[in-house]
Amino acid sequence: MATTTQSSTPPLPADLIEKIAKAHFLPGRPNERFGEHHTIKELLELNSRRYAQNTFLTYLAEDNSARTYTYEQFHLQALRIAAVLSQRMGLKRGDRIATAMHNHDLAILIAFAAWHLGISIAPLNMGEEDKRLAYVLHHSGAKVLFTLAEYAGRMREVCKSISNIQYFVCADKPDAGFAIAEPREIDLASLLLSADFAIVKIVQPLFEPEPDDEALVVYTSGTTGVPKGVAVSQYNLIADAYAITRWHKMTPQTRLMCVLPVHHVNGLVVTHVSPFYAGVSVVLNRKFSVHNFFGIIAKYGVHIASVVPTLLQFLLEATPKDLNVRTLAPSLRYLICGAGPLTVELAARFEERFGIPICHGYGLSESTCYSCFMPLARDAADAEHKHWMREHGFPSIGNAVETNEMAVHDESGQEMAEGAKGEIVIRGHNIMLGYHDNLTANAAAFTHGWFRSGDEGFYKTGSDGKRYFFISGRFKELIIRGGVKISPLEIDEVLNRIAGVKAAMAVGFDNATYGEEVGAYVVLQPGAQLSAESILCACHSKLPFWMSPKVVIFGDTFPVTSTGKYMRSQLRPLFGAWREVQFKPNADRA
Repeated sequence: MATTTQSSTPPLPADLIEKIAKAHFLPGRPNERFGEHHTIKELLELNSRRYAQNTFLTYLAEDNSARTYTYEQFHLQALRIAAVLSQRMGLKRGDRIATAMHNHDLAILIAFAAWHLGISIAPLNMGEEDKRLAYVLHHSGAKVLFTLAEYAGRMREVCKSISNIQYFVCADKPDAGFAIAEPREIDLASLLLSADFAIVKIVQPLFEPEPDDEALVVYTSGTTGVPKGVAVSQYNLIADAYAITRWHKMTPQTRLMCVLPVHHVNGLVVTHVSPFYAGVSVVLNRKFSVHNFFGIIAKYGVHIASVVPTLLQFLLEATPKDLNVRTLAPSLRYLICGAGPLTVELAARFEERFGIPICHGYGLSESTCYSCFMPLARDAADAEHKHWMREHGFPSIGNAVETNEMAVHDESGQEMAEGAKGEIVIRGHNIMLGYHDNLTANAAAFTHGWFRSGDEGFYKTGSDGKRYFFISGRFKELIIRGGVKISPLEIDEVLNRIAGVKAAMAVGFDNATYGEEVGAYVVLQPGAQLSAESILCACHSKLPFWMSPKVVIFGDTFPVTSTGKYMRSQLRPLFGAWREVQFKPNADRA
């Protein structure tokens, strides 16, 4: 394992370092790195010259105004911020900063400025409660917090108990509520306008960043326990960008759109680092708008957008039935979709309604971002595409990208046969450095020299000889009823095919008889008159009794993370009233 440059992190045991090193190994490419540049600083300097006058970033603010940067302009502004970091704050390679921001051009500029110097960033999810934000700030050891003005008051209170924060920086123009109260508080906008930083030729770090220097610490958004800090290196970012851009055949003529939050790897890596790698242009939205989504694609000639399954559902619900998206936005080739369970039913409905192919993929923060994708389809009706997306019970997540290898293992680390379910494991150049300061999590994740995803899955071999992978469940979400493991995703598929169901999810709940039982949380289509009994009967017609839901709870919305993932675990307490009930076939339905 390449060590991070944070000296405060305790060293890992030698055997665990060896296992993590094995997880970075890629057969056929054991030592050679991918790409022509291996740090973000090299990438910035090369591509700001190569694509100098090409548009890199167009930021669409909430007030509908737009700010545009060429590659050259973006690089120069990032250098000016880097000068503030190094000259005004004394930051250097190996330090960490944190950002309390939403989708904003400054969030991207600050990230690239930090990486230019070999500084790591810990992006905060501002949808989290203050207690979790305080934990991330403390655990990351960040020396500087950058905040947007609208979060300044809140973050000033959070930072009162965080001794490692040396500078508190308002990144955009401070509002009336932000006054410089003490020396450690800084107005970045004023500094950038001052004579000292008005013109910066080149900021040369005292120590040049190295490929294995930590670049990003992304904290997991789990709902139980303390979050884990996923430490990703500069080369991890480069390797995944290399793989993503080659898979999607990105060129300087390609235009992407970002609607996902940039505090997460999907929004940051897929639609910012990867585009900069390939000279691509990006349209960054302040937030996802179901009503403006296709209109913005049409206005800016967007070719590819990255979404999550929840957004596909929103678009299906809100887009007028008479709107022909293909006519409105002819530039749109397909949507990348990952970062959450996609059902066959939802994928099929979306593709048939809009005629837009879904390029389904899979990855984790721990693998920097994407590790596999479905082959690109020219049309949603393509027979091979439909075969892999609809005919195996789950939509395929596709083939492994060239920078990593994937397999399915049993609990002892042995490879499973084709079609057999086990744990999806990954190794290669985009696997994280490790979890920051978390020995237990690192030991569990790298037990057998591969990164263990925690996701249950299987693979099928295609006529092209490639392995097509599928996710059948999350091990932490598996329902264990009387010792038998049940994948909730299989039940999700049945529930979501019931006419009148808008969205539904299987939930395991505590039960005195079987340890766990199966429940269903259901949101109905407007006007639907479905009863709990009719939903249970529909499930019983497709599933054996032991696997079918025994209880139905209706709701109006699903709890979701900031990236649009349904939070299944938060639904579990709703079924507490049925803990002592013993369910029997054809009885006790509720």
